[in-house]
Amino acid sequence: MEHRLLEVVGHWSWHVLATIIHVEGSSYQKEGTCMLFGENGTQMGILSGGCLEEDLAAKADDIWHTKTTTVVIYDLTQEDDFSWGHVGCNGTIHVLLQPLIPSFRTHLLAAKTYLERGEHVVFARLMEESQIKQPWLFITESGRTFGELVEIHDELIPILQTAPPFSMANGICTIRERSIYVHHFWPKPRLILFGANPDARPLASFAHQLGFRVIVADWRPAYADAQYFPFAEIMLGFPKDIIPTLSLHDRDFVVVMTHHFPRDQEILALLRDKPLYYLGVLGSKARTARLFDGHIPSDVRSPVGLSIRARSPEEIAISIVAEMIQALRKGGKG
Repeated sequence: MEHRLLEVVGHWSWHVLATIIHVEGSSYQKEGTCMLFGENGTQMGILSGGCLEEDLAAKADDIWHTKTTTVVIYDLTQEDDFSWGHVGCNGTIHVLLQPLIPSFRTHLLAAKTYLERGEHVVFARLMEESQIKQPWLFITESGRTFGELVEIHDELIPILQTAPPFSMANGICTIRERSIYVHHFWPKPRLILFGANPDARPLASFAHQLGFRVIVADWRPAYADAQYFPFAEIMLGFPKDIIPTLSLHDRDFVVVMTHHFPRDQEILALLRDKPLYYLGVLGSKARTARLFDGHIPSDVRSPVGLSIRARSPEEIAISIVAEMIQALRKGGKG
């Protein structure tokens, strides 16, 4: 969702960015969840099950006119008619409301540019009682910085460098005895599908809808056709030619589903020792064991997908994207 928000943040109809920065107890969403508020009541994203958005929209309108960043606290623990607790979430939620003033908007769009290059970006904002014009800082994986909160630059570097892939360790921390909100922006996870058979089409579509950057690789022109994968990048060629060009890394998802046994063997041999985040092989465990000469490595998902007794291509695709989301949230292999 962050990528979709950043894709539209350049449009001037969006005025205020709302972010959950701290949660005590249970809540519908966690730290780092964002939402945009704009003119004429327009909204993008969701912070609760629809419980807080109307109140936030009203506050966002005031924020835009005063150009004042602030934090709103919703106590959902008291279950009476005069509190927010009647929604039943049983937690306390702190929401940061930031007006998209030109300098902040420019830095968000710069962060988007680095995300599109595949870089991890960390954002930090000073949190103090006086919230007016508090400084912020962005640091990219390649070392680019923009913002005014430069005094915490050295402390943010290890936070950026040591975060596990796709870690959502967002929240308030203390740096140099100052209260700082830290937010991780991750590039879209990349899903490479080896095999463009008809059953790959729903998987590519679902993955795209969930925010993955999808690449479909196949050596058969009749299958690897953009008309079947309108939201994916098509790579036509043999695995030995394609895989070296992919620059595979430890944030990549790969699913092997060519339905061609010798080709699957070739692909898996070429993928051996690549630092992938997720590797799944379509087919039975017995078939996958044959692909690996009898022993399936522990980091290979086989059969790929959660066990939901899926039958149709669409159900199989759902089981695979569900397992990918599970890996994304839990931390990768295994």
